[in-house]
Amino acid sequence: MSGGTSEDRKRQARVVLVDDQDLIRFGLKSVLAHADVEIVGEAASGREALELCRRLKPDLVVMDIEMPEMDGLAATREIKAELPTTSVLILTSHDEPEYLLEAVRAGAAGYVLKSNVFVRLTEAVGRVLSGENSLDSDLAAQLLRRLPEGERHEEKGLSQDERRRRETLLEALTERELEILCLVAGGKSNQQMAQDLFLSVGTVKSHVHRVISKLGVSDRTQAAVLALRLDLAP
Repeated sequence: MSGGTSEDRKRQARVVLVDDQDLIRFGLKSVLAHADVEIVGEAASGREALELCRRLKPDLVVMDIEMPEMDGLAATREIKAELPTTSVLILTSHDEPEYLLEAVRAGAAGYVLKSNVFVRLTEAVGRVLSGENSLDSDLAAQLLRRLPEGERHEEKGLSQDERRRRETLLEALTERELEILCLVAGGKSNQQMAQDLFLSVGTVKSHVHRVISKLGVSDRTQAAVLALRLDLAP
């Protein structure tokens, strides 16, 4: 998890489960029963998930895509707009890059395919909350490279608010943290960054946590997206 006091970091991460099928939510809850998390709420629709997150302010939302009232992507956009430090892990039946790119643009930290969710969910949740790559590093690099040009503002430029935010972040980030952020934006894993920079994995992980905290985002995927949006990384 990013940011917070040492007391905050010792507590269990608070998780909300969102799926319109009761049986699926029961399965997800059973899978996470032995993980170091606390299930604080469940929702059966995107609209219900948004209201629940406003009240509970969880660390992580496990979000199904196809739901009534408000689908998972729309709910993710709304949740991230109001709670930027809450991570969202998408559950999907699709693994096409275009579909996953849309999820990342909506604010998702990563995804788990429904076909193997009961095998991969605990690992994926742990990786998101610990600041690790929740996406395969090659896939992460591929998706980030395919962010629309408008996301990078290479042609239309940054707005005044974005320029101010960019300058503030450049002042807040150390040279090493900016270097780490550039590698994160390139889809590098902690292990790859450690090798590239001749640092220990633990040191890299500490840098990543500080970068995520300073950017005010929820996870490394959204740190990379923000870095590209604000031209903080080439």
